[in-house]
Formats: sequence, structure tokens, C-alpha cells
Amino acid sequence: MSAVTAETALDYQNPSDNSTDGTELDSDQELREWIVAQAEQRGNAVVAVAPDEHGAGYAFTVCAWAMHSIPEAVVVGLPQEMATVLLDAYVDRAATGERFVCGKLYDDFFDGVPVTFEKVAQAHYLEYFGSAFLVYPEGDFPAVQIIVPSTDGSWPWSADAPEGFAEWQPVLTASGAPENWTPGVDGP
Repeated sequence: MSAVTAETALDYQNPSDNSTDGTELDSDQELREWIVAQAEQRGNAVVAVAPDEHGAGYAFTVCAWAMHSIPEAVVVGLPQEMATVLLDAYVDRAATGERFVCGKLYDDFFDGVPVTFEKVAQAHYLEYFGSAFLVYPEGDFPAVQIIVPSTDGSWPWSADAPEGFAEWQPVLTASGAPENWTPGVDGP
């Protein structure tokens, strides 16, 4: 399975828009059909939500759990094109057996930029995986967040992070901080 290009990625701006790639959707059923078709064609669907006055944009996978038994993934605060490439690479790698450990650094998704993983608390599922509930009505899927540092290498929880970075890329755990590792001890 090859990574999708930014031009073919879903440009789902807002759940209330009912639009994908400029095509109007008449119902949740049409969106669900689009998600399933994308997953069957490419191995997963990527839904991107544009930034707005409430926060950063984000993108997430749908059908990774249903098709590959790997956690769905979300990335917050990256430009849509980068987020789509990152999520597709995650699904490609995880679907072929690679496992990702929360708190471990992975330097090979983007050249020179590490990423790490954290489990997403279910309290964040509806907000950050809303369209996934069309496939998983009970919200019965595992999910991870892929976290990317700022351009200067700071993580959202770092004391030296740029002002507002923790709000731009919130950590989607119950506490809002890494919970599956200790920053600076057994993680970044």
C-alpha cells in the first residue's frame, strides 16, 4: 500500500460541513461509505479537520483497527499534508507488523524530526475521532496520538516549549501530560 498524496487526501474541514474533497455529502451514511471506500482502496481513511477559533487542526485514521487490528491514530497541529503522510506511514508500517512503543522516539517518519506515541484517553475520542463513530458506533477501538516536537525540538510538555505550543498540540491523555512514560526519564 502506498502513501496517499496530499491532493488525494480527505479534506474534511468540519463535521458540520458535510464536505469531502469539495464534494457535498448528504448524510452520515455517505460519509461512512466514503470512509469505507477509502479504507478498501488504500488500507485506511484519513480525516482532516481544519484549525478554527477553538484550536489547531488535526487529522486521524479510520478503519486501521477494523482492517489491520492496529490502533487508530491522531496527530494534532501539523499541516494537513504532513499529517496525512505521517498517518499513512504509521498505518503502512504498523499493518506490516511494526509495533510502536509509547514514549520511544522514532526518527524515521520525517527526516531529522523525531515523533513519539501516547495512548489517547477515551474522553477525547468523540472530539478527535468523531467521524470514526460512523464505523465504530460504540467507540470500541484503541487509539494513539503521534506527537511531534516544535521546530526547535521542544515537546508540548517541555518547560522550554514555545508559548502556546501545549495548547496547539495538546496531549490527549486524561491528565493532558504523558501517562505511559515519564518525560526525561524513559521518554522524550
